Amino acid sequence: MLEHGGRLLRAVHQYGIAREQWLDLSSGIAPWPYAIPPIPLDAWARLPETEDGLEHAARRYYGAAQLLPVAGSQAAIQALPHLRGKGRVGVLAPCYAEHPYAWQRAGHQLLELDDSQVEQALDSLDVLLLVNPNNPTGRRVPRARLLDWHSRLARRGAWLVVDEAFMDTTPEHSVVDCAERPGLIVLRSFGKFFGLAGVRLGFVMAEQSLLQRLAELLGPWTVPGPTRVLGQACLADNAAHAAQIDRCQQAGQRLAVLLADAGLSPSGGCDLFQYVGGEQASRLHGFLARRGILVRLFDHPPAVRFGLPPSAADEQRLCQALADYQKESA
Repeated sequence: MLEHGGRLLRAVHQYGIAREQWLDLSSGIAPWPYAIPPIPLDAWARLPETEDGLEHAARRYYGAAQLLPVAGSQAAIQALPHLRGKGRVGVLAPCYAEHPYAWQRAGHQLLELDDSQVEQALDSLDVLLLVNPNNPTGRRVPRARLLDWHSRLARRGAWLVVDEAFMDTTPEHSVVDCAERPGLIVLRSFGKFFGLAGVRLGFVMAEQSLLQRLAELLGPWTVPGPTRVLGQACLADNAAHAAQIDRCQQAGQRLAVLLADAGLSPSGGCDLFQYVGGEQASRLHGFLARRGILVRLFDHPPAVRFGLPPSAADEQRLCQALADYQKESA
């Protein structure tokens, strides 16, 4: 299993600090979960059915012509490599590690690329895969460039796969409205923006024939009935969307300033996290963990990612810990 954020119980055992005393900033999930709507007994008692309102709410929310609900975008990440023959897959790196891992496990040839290498490699690829905004760096590829890349790939029957897990606060940069075009596959994650990662819900947007093949591969009843009820309610709550966007954007800006004031200017980030690269990453991660603050550590390249503190008190706690870190490092 690959390393991920949110491993709070492991940190509890490793550092001997009680769970309730931790400030967990290790995942890029909004720390303000949407309210859980009433779940009727029928949702628990019956097998889930499609087109019960969830798909309609999701199409309206994302602006997609067609889509497939899945048990978290992770389910699609693992399945997509099995929907085409083995080929040459370019991955804009670094990115969410499950993507290259899934394609490599399925027997595809993997080529890690940086931004400057895509143009030269594009015409030799069967698939180009990227996360936008990127996880963990926050890098964002402009929409026009993505659509140009897709056009070049699609002429040869190649795919562009875009994971937009962190796009909800900036929907104007999404390419989801173009996902009915052959060869363009867009993934969206429900749990991050809505603060409800535990419900395991995501969506795939692509041409209908590919969605049908993916549905057949995943099998029936992939999204539970209670999740379908909850997802539909959250996706339809337009007033709450605007409030959540504003809250995430403001908190993200405050976090970036807080880090910069502590001498840790972010080298990337988005509205749900900030990314700080540098050789001090491991030492900073350990220093904060010993004070009950969990951040996400990356080894290649060395970096830490900070999720959003939920409250002003949590921001102050992080600020004080970083001030202590700077004193110790002086």
